[in-house]
Amino acid sequence: MVERPNKPSSLVATPGLPPQPTVSFSDDNSLVTATLPTGESITVLLYGATVISWKDSSSSEKFWLSSAAKLDGTKPVRGGIPLIFPVFGPPPPDHAQTSSLPQHGFARTSRWEFLGKSTSESSGNQQTGDLSVKLDFGLSSAANGLDPKAKEAWPYKFNLIYSVTLNRKDLTTSLVVTNDDERPFDCQVLMHTYLKVNDITKVSISGLDNSSYIDKVDAASTKTQSGEIQIEGETDRVYTADGPVTVAEGGKTLYTVTRDNLSNVVVWNPWIEKAKGMGDFEPKDGYKEMLCVEPGSVGGWQTLEKGDAFEGAQTISLGV
Repeated sequence: MVERPNKPSSLVATPGLPPQPTVSFSDDNSLVTATLPTGESITVLLYGATVISWKDSSSSEKFWLSSAAKLDGTKPVRGGIPLIFPVFGPPPPDHAQTSSLPQHGFARTSRWEFLGKSTSESSGNQQTGDLSVKLDFGLSSAANGLDPKAKEAWPYKFNLIYSVTLNRKDLTTSLVVTNDDERPFDCQVLMHTYLKVNDITKVSISGLDNSSYIDKVDAASTKTQSGEIQIEGETDRVYTADGPVTVAEGGKTLYTVTRDNLSNVVVWNPWIEKAKGMGDFEPKDGYKEMLCVEPGSVGGWQTLEKGDAFEGAQTISLGV
């Protein structure tokens, strides 16, 4: 390679403007990473539009990701934020529209399209500009990346827009579902968030006191929460509740999850035996370092008429 005698220097930021967020792609275009000037970052896998990493300014990871998670599009990702649509859990056999779908639907098993990024600046520190960056992803019934099984099992015209917004101290994910069909359809949505903790035995979850929940570990019986939640064994509960949910460890708040138009919260931890039985859950004692707090609309069905749209969102704030 011949060296140019007058090789141009690296591009520098325009004087007077604060540093801007950066967005980069993996060599195979399967991953999108956004980084704020202050160091916070997110990484999204286009397969499932799955957020697989969220790091703060000190590069501390906030999401749990199985070391055996498949990131090559061969199966749903175990960790991060898998997206659930149009059905949560095993499809109910008595619901004709979704009965032929795989568990948790097809959003997490389709390759989404990256639609672009946008940035915004709030008042504050002019050195960092208090910038945020938003990544938008799309999936529709006409998309090439749609899981082929979906077209056969769920023949409705739809459009999904998923937005992931990174701020310095929080992360917001929102999903807009639009019915582009002539017929109405039913759907459920959920964000299956795997939060990273240090020691699950020291974790407490507050904000769900007096809320009704379905205990899927106890024959789907309906119960009422009393006080804070402690994880002491396999836990799989679907709460119906308002207000923020706080995850603390050793008395220190780690995360506060607020929801917009999502009336349910699933709290899940597989514990020892269930973790052993999942081939993509590694390490097997990883249940000690994760907790799923999953905002969704899964208590019933959202029925969308022709042209109707449904939007739901969550914001996860650090240490609030």
